[in-house]
Parts: sequence; structure tokens; C-alpha cells
Amino acid sequence: MSKIIACYKWVADEADIRINPDQSVDITKAKGKISDYDKNAIEAAVEAAGKLGGQAVTLTFGNAGAKPSIKDALSRGPEEAYWVKAAEADQADGAVTARALAAAIQKIGDSSLVICAEGASDTYARQIAPRIGAILNLPVISSVIIMTFEGNSLVATRKLEDSLETVKVELPAVVAVLPEANNPPLPGLKAVMAAGKKPLTEYSAADLGIDFKPRNQVVAVKGYVMNRKNIIFDAGDSVSRVKELAAALRKEGVL
Repeated sequence: MSKIIACYKWVADEADIRINPDQSVDITKAKGKISDYDKNAIEAAVEAAGKLGGQAVTLTFGNAGAKPSIKDALSRGPEEAYWVKAAEADQADGAVTARALAAAIQKIGDSSLVICAEGASDTYARQIAPRIGAILNLPVISSVIIMTFEGNSLVATRKLEDSLETVKVELPAVVAVLPEANNPPLPGLKAVMAAGKKPLTEYSAADLGIDFKPRNQVVAVKGYVMNRKNIIFDAGDSVSRVKELAAALRKEGVL
């Protein structure tokens, strides 16, 4: 049975991230979670598997701390999980991550569709799907909100800046979905309990022969501070204040 592979990332929960007075970022108390956008990728894989008669599986690249993600991912419908376990994942850039995932996809074999989110909720770099496609020499469709299937072909609707585009491609392929693609349900207790019994395959760097040398290195992370102008329009009547506000917004390029 052909596999539909949903790639996802285990990230720090932004609700637990703290910005210190010196603008340094503190994630020491942040719990992990599956990237919110990647939940759409997992749901898309489950839906695609039902339409194609395939098997939805999950794939992640992370260190030992990513283990709790496995059960969460499997509780969302996939039948099997794959984990590229490596401490180097902490310093990985898009190139390393794509190499790790692509190597695992090749190891898994017999996949008709690889689904990623358009970007992860921590970096939103939008690199992984195109890079996987380049490594595996597969067609890539990004910004997807609707997927339908005609035999061995995928028909996808892409959401562009000012229009919708429909494209058709022969499988296998790589797809990056937007959050508008679906509404991932919250797993129920029965699904969570069943997830613990589903199979998990772990790959090490030695298993896959991955090159962990990143091309980019993060040298610093600082919190973002928005400096507001605090302009108050309080002179004249309401009509004149609205006109004054509109003029100021046009000047700033907002309108």
C-alpha cells in the first residue's frame, strides 16, 4: 500500500516563550508542541489517504525531546510514524532538515505523496517542501488549499496573493498546504489511547548517512519590539477626526 507522508516539526510553544528586558528570548520553560501549521499537513495526509486508498504516516526530524510528538501525531489519524532522531536537529537549517527528511522518505519507500505545511510556526521559512522536491526530483506544489485526485493525478488549488490557481501533476509529488486547507480536529481519548499502540520506526544519522553541516547558522535571537507612534486625533468633530486618521494612514501606506 502506497504511503502518504506528512512531515511535521516539534517546536516550542509560543505561549511559554518569554522576552527578557534586554530583548533576549527565554525558551527554557517552553513546552513542545507540533507546529500548528503542521497539524494541517497531518490532516491533509489522512484525507488524501482515504481518497487514494493509501496509508497515512508521519515523519519528523528532531532530538530526543521530540518523542512526545509521536503519540500526538499518531492520535490525529496516521497509521504509522517515522522519526529521524538526531541531536544535530537543534542546529539544523532548512538544507539539513530537508536532507534528513528526504533520506528518510527514500528509506521508507513506496510513497505517492509527501505533504508539508507551507512553513513551520516557529520560523515559517517555507523551505522544506521545495528542498525535498529538489533532492528527490519530484514536482512540488505550494500554497495549496484544495486537493482532489483523478486516477494517478493530483489536482490542486493554490491560493496566491490576488487569485486562485489550479494545477495538475502526476504522482508522486510534494505538496505544501496552507492552514485554509482543512480544520484539524482535536483527537479524542480513544484516538490518543490507540496512538500508543501504533508502530514507530526510528532512524539514526548512521542509518541514513545524513550530512548535518548547515549552510546557515543562527548567531542571535532577539525579541521584537513594536514602537507605536501614539498619535491621538482628538480635535474637531468625529467627521474631521476620521478624515484626519484616514489621511495619516494613507501617508503611512496602510490605505
